[in-house]
Amino acid sequence: MVEEEKSKEKNRLRASQKMKELMTRYYIGAKLAEGTDKKIAWISSGGPVEFLIAADIIPIYPENHGAMLGASRMSVELCEVAESLGYSRDLCSYARGDIGSALTKKSPIGGLPRPNFLLACNNICGTVLKWYQALSRFFDVPLFFLDTPFIHHKLIPESIIYVRRQFEELIAFIEIQTGKKFDRHRLGEVVRYSGQAAILWKEVLDQCAHRPSPMSCFDAFINMAPIVTLRGTEEVVQFYRDMKEELEERIIQGMSAVPEEKFRLLWDNIPIWYKMRELSELFSSYGACLVADTYTSAWVFEGMDTSDPLEGLAQAYTTAYLNISIDLMVERILDLLQRFGVDGLIIHSNRSCKPYSLGQYDMQRLIYQKTGIPGLVIEADMTDARVYSDAQVKTRIEAFMETLQNRQYMAAV
Repeated sequence: MVEEEKSKEKNRLRASQKMKELMTRYYIGAKLAEGTDKKIAWISSGGPVEFLIAADIIPIYPENHGAMLGASRMSVELCEVAESLGYSRDLCSYARGDIGSALTKKSPIGGLPRPNFLLACNNICGTVLKWYQALSRFFDVPLFFLDTPFIHHKLIPESIIYVRRQFEELIAFIEIQTGKKFDRHRLGEVVRYSGQAAILWKEVLDQCAHRPSPMSCFDAFINMAPIVTLRGTEEVVQFYRDMKEELEERIIQGMSAVPEEKFRLLWDNIPIWYKMRELSELFSSYGACLVADTYTSAWVFEGMDTSDPLEGLAQAYTTAYLNISIDLMVERILDLLQRFGVDGLIIHSNRSCKPYSLGQYDMQRLIYQKTGIPGLVIEADMTDARVYSDAQVKTRIEAFMETLQNRQYMAAV
């Protein structure tokens, strides 16, 4: 057992510890800023954080906090607090957990600092509008809502124009909140950092195309926090530059995330935060490495490298993964399957996230028809453990892995 622990420690990414240190400094800085002249804004994960950073405003992400609640297994208790006030169990568990945390001050990090204002963008879901409206009433602070048109089959110029005009309104809103003239030159610098970070994040994820993969998507889930919360800063660019170099070193040294990698899988949807370790160990026991996923790939923002920062941001945030139609999602998944040499698809049918889960059975069928790659659907929730069945999930994964083993054997004979 001691040797096994030593082996796990040796195989652990150095980046994960650096990420904890980076995020700890971020949250401590935010907590210390509460009650000072420094402005704090709560923002949805798909929101254009670059405007806040350019205005020297601290961004806080309730969704990232919701993931922490799930990973620390505090989410159920806090969801029940929200439910006692009439919020339905069918609502997003991030929203219920964060509302419960705001009311009780319970949190693995001592709660989030009080916001001066809120910024929500519906390119990830429509729930954020009502969720942030509830927060706006609770904290008695203003809310800016950014509306991104849904991309059905292709991006049209009118959508970019529409979002770009809202960015001008957002700038005016921020000037009112800060009492200062918005620095557009500074915004250009921040957008360049965001673009660099997005490219480096993609290059980090691309390292998993190597056989065997130097990390799994479980590692990516952990180390995605900086690209979500702090993109647009120089320190995040350096973090992912260092992480990429570490993965390249692991490839040279022959280090792999899963010893004796036999199967390569793709994960679809948000992680099941409270079961990360168990699922990682279960897949690893079959020699299966989850080498790609649609969730972390959603922060590979494209289109920022333009001479006009507002147009680049409009392009990036309008084409977010959850703001596109199923046919476009299938195209992205097919690209991932090919680039990473995937043998099977693991689909998390997430009770909390309807936009992410809607159409998954159709996607599974279409992908199988086009590629012959089989898929497994796991029904669960990203943070609400009350809808998770250990026995059922384990049985289904074991049966799926046996299917892949049989396919591999038949292909070899």
